[in-house]
Amino acid sequence: MTVPEPPVLAEGRWLWRRLYVFGTSGGGWLVLDRVLARAPSEAAPALAQALMALLALTLVLYLLAPTAEQLIQTLATLRARLSAGGRA
Repeated sequence: MTVPEPPVLAEGRWLWRRLYVFGTSGGGWLVLDRVLARAPSEAAPALAQALMALLALTLVLYLLAPTAEQLIQTLATLRARLSAGGRA
């Protein structure tokens, strides 16, 4: 009798996504710090807003991608169940 292997969790496959987002976010904060230190005081608010918007976009994409992947898997499972139920 063989023991079934436990399912691989999706979170384990997110390593590269996490590394990319954390690296990009850290780089964005570093750029924000350096740019604000060198920019004239009149331009600082606009530059800070633009860089913060870029960081917000990165965060949204990080959170949205797994959700979209999970929704697609759920819809595929639902479709398979519906089509199997219709044939029976």
